[in-house]
Amino acid sequence: MVGPVPSDDATPGAVDPWVVRHHGYDPADEGRREALCTLGNGYLATRGAGAESSADGVHYPGTYVAGLYDRAVDHVAGRDVGNESLVNAPNWLVTRARAAGPGWWGPDRTELLAHTTELDLRRAVLTRRSRFRDDAGRTTSVVERRLVSMDLVHACALEVTYVPEDWAGELQVLTLLDGSVTNDLVERYRGLSTKHLDLVRAEVLPGDDVLLETVTRQSAVRVAVAARNRVLRDGRVDRPVRRDVEDGPVVGQDLVVEVRRGEPVTVEKTVTVFTGRDPATSEPAAEAVRWLPRIGSFPELLDRHVAAWSDLWRSFDVDLADDPRRLQIVRLHLFHLLQTLSPHTTDLDVGVPARGLHGEAYRGHVFWDELFVLPVLDLRVPDLARALLDYRYRRLPAARARAREAGLAGAMFPWQSGSDGEEETQELHLNPLSGRWLPDPTVRQRHVGLAVAYDVWQHFQATGDRAYLVRRGAEMLIEVARCWSSMARWDRRRDRFVVRGVMGPDEFHTGYPGRELDGIDNNAYSNVMASWVLSRGLETLDLLTAPERHELLRRTNVAREEITRWRAVAQGLLVPFHDGVISQFEGYERLEELDWDAYRARYASVRRLDRILEAEGDSVNRYRASKQADAVMLFYLLSSDELREVLAHLGYTLEPEQIPRTIRYYLDRTSDGSTLSSLVHAWVLARSDRRRSLDLLEQTLGADVHDIQGGTTAEGIHLAAMAGSVDLLQRCYGGLETRAERLLLDPHWPASLGPMTFSLRYRDQPVVVRVEGRDVEVHAGAGMRRPVRVSCRGQDAELWPGGAVMFPTARTPD
Repeated sequence: MVGPVPSDDATPGAVDPWVVRHHGYDPADEGRREALCTLGNGYLATRGAGAESSADGVHYPGTYVAGLYDRAVDHVAGRDVGNESLVNAPNWLVTRARAAGPGWWGPDRTELLAHTTELDLRRAVLTRRSRFRDDAGRTTSVVERRLVSMDLVHACALEVTYVPEDWAGELQVLTLLDGSVTNDLVERYRGLSTKHLDLVRAEVLPGDDVLLETVTRQSAVRVAVAARNRVLRDGRVDRPVRRDVEDGPVVGQDLVVEVRRGEPVTVEKTVTVFTGRDPATSEPAAEAVRWLPRIGSFPELLDRHVAAWSDLWRSFDVDLADDPRRLQIVRLHLFHLLQTLSPHTTDLDVGVPARGLHGEAYRGHVFWDELFVLPVLDLRVPDLARALLDYRYRRLPAARARAREAGLAGAMFPWQSGSDGEEETQELHLNPLSGRWLPDPTVRQRHVGLAVAYDVWQHFQATGDRAYLVRRGAEMLIEVARCWSSMARWDRRRDRFVVRGVMGPDEFHTGYPGRELDGIDNNAYSNVMASWVLSRGLETLDLLTAPERHELLRRTNVAREEITRWRAVAQGLLVPFHDGVISQFEGYERLEELDWDAYRARYASVRRLDRILEAEGDSVNRYRASKQADAVMLFYLLSSDELREVLAHLGYTLEPEQIPRTIRYYLDRTSDGSTLSSLVHAWVLARSDRRRSLDLLEQTLGADVHDIQGGTTAEGIHLAAMAGSVDLLQRCYGGLETRAERLLLDPHWPASLGPMTFSLRYRDQPVVVRVEGRDVEVHAGAGMRRPVRVSCRGQDAELWPGGAVMFPTARTPD
């Protein structure tokens, strides 16, 4: 019998917060599980598909190397369009087995008696356990373990153990490297080019190692994969009958082993992966072959890999002592963050891919997701955070060129970024509901530059790294400020600066009715954050010494009159209001109200309301409807006090009651078409509506675990939501801020979550924070020379190396 066996993601009995188990087998759910069981090390990642599987509509064993992109051009809707994609690299996993006779074992091809997948988060090892009965009635148990080494960045390994339970005879194992793979995961992209690799060579080397070398078609990056196979019986190397397999871009070995009833046989596959983009390497194929014997056996790799993860968890672990279920998910989120962006990433020229290295959605592009990721990294591995900021700095010349081409000063970063600094936003996108290819105007999301500037400033606040600010950070911040200053136009009638023709974070509103692609005017989020960035730019100039300031202004060619204009724009930008709330953009109140109840009754989900309306011949631009938080993002990035200060600087008053009114207004008009929506809304409701905030926390934690968007997790996890869930706990509920040269704490920790403990590094000082209710304990590691300032609810204390401070609810600090 081929088909599903009982499926249940819940672990029987007590939840182990370090282990995620998937019980049973369900073909309809394999895509989600494969994404969630991805293993990676910041350089490469491989999805959790079974080693016996191929891309067949159920399974997708993709492997992705950070920063490995390739461009293809297609003729679509009467025009040539180019798209750059993160490349699906050769599949190193392929390992299939069978007893004598036809038919390889596999859950879709053989009677499956039992199946469990176990992801060990502490050790970063994926284990799959299966029992098969073949057509001849022979029963075999199979245990597969794999790792992507966090110690040796170019190493992967697979170990498969076969136990013939009721038979003896020949076991045939086919182990391959497959370079025939394509980018075929995302259904709506399949009408476009999917092939990005051409074969360079595939050969079996002396000593029975195998090598596969490919090259990307447009970017001309060579990708080399080498593999060594061993068969072990009773812990000793066995010599099976080997037959070389060389079939175009597929190369490997066909192994035949004599097996006895009840006696295990293990096939071990160790692999190296190199590309032409790697630092400190020569030619990729030579490196892959050279390092293959050096990486050692599976057990040797495993020991070093586990030790490396142990070091990482010391810096990143979070403990929710009374809530193992939530703790498991939080650790899973941290796990996937570290697999995408690890200390190895600091040596690479890569950004923050929105869907991790877990799939092909958004073509592996970089949006503004570092806005949600860097707060977690700034306070733990600042070197990694700086490396991700450097991805933007290296693309600063291209951002300057884009600004000049638009008639602007400064730098305009692209909404979607890839290998270089060019705009990678698709020109056309497919609405799968209508089948129509439509113009994509989301390049108008200029606010990505504001996010870059915000990230630079927050990194400085968290780390105190003045040297980075002087060398690189200030230059990016200043150039973004210049761009927004030059975008602002003086409106004499209103006696205000205005910004026209942009898009906000909402993403639904691409223009006004009748002007669908022209953008909207005076997006409140963009204008307020532009004022904030301009003020930080001026503050940055004041922080620099006279020689540093002179050098920065010379390098950026900023004239004195520009700085004068910054002050005027920072004080004079228009922020629209209506009915006592901040308007998402000018004219928002003139749009029609949507009958939300009617649409929810007609459709199973209205998350992608824009697609629904377009398929009906309507447009979301007609309605007061948002995909995700837009104006509400202001309350996410800025504390209420800081937001009031910015608005006061602009000449507006924000009364306390306007904050919850604005939040409620947009919550009622948001379709939650993004996983970031529940995250931001949980954050902004934390003070005013604790119950709803906790409900939204549950949605954020379950966004990928339960695939709440109905199929998107299979295309890649949502990295910003995963990192943001951790940040929600530490900075929002934990009340943690890094501002004013100190660590600020004002927790509003939900009692239902129990106590929380987390580690961080503030300005080179290792710190452990414990929060329970309104009480806070802060412990410092030993070894630093000076104390750091800690404040909680108006109480200040000095935290000395090796010391601790406590802020009980009703007592003064200890």
